[in-house]
Amino acid sequence: MANIKIERLNHTFMEEISSILMTEVKDEDIKFVTITGVDITNDLSFAKVYFTVLDESKKETTLEALNGASHFIRGKLSERIEIRHTPELKFLYDESIAYGEHIENIIEQINKN
Repeated sequence: MANIKIERLNHTFMEEISSILMTEVKDEDIKFVTITGVDITNDLSFAKVYFTVLDESKKETTLEALNGASHFIRGKLSERIEIRHTPELKFLYDESIAYGEHIENIIEQINKN
């Protein structure tokens, strides 16, 4: 039962954080960020927020800007989501897309040979 609640919260947080980043954050480094997933701990104290950016060269500056704005985003989440304790947010760059492209290239090389 608790796992269903966590999964629902993960999805809700992902949608709300995306909305907050698009509409309410003024920092230009954060504007073109895609939230790919959220992983909230079982005790609801921490949330890992995974993101990607269009321009790979801005990955580090975007990460710093997101972690700097995490308190603002957390405050907006507490206003939007009915939950007793809003988890602390930690933003992490999502490496899974780059990993998927790497695997796809390997498969293409195997098929050519």
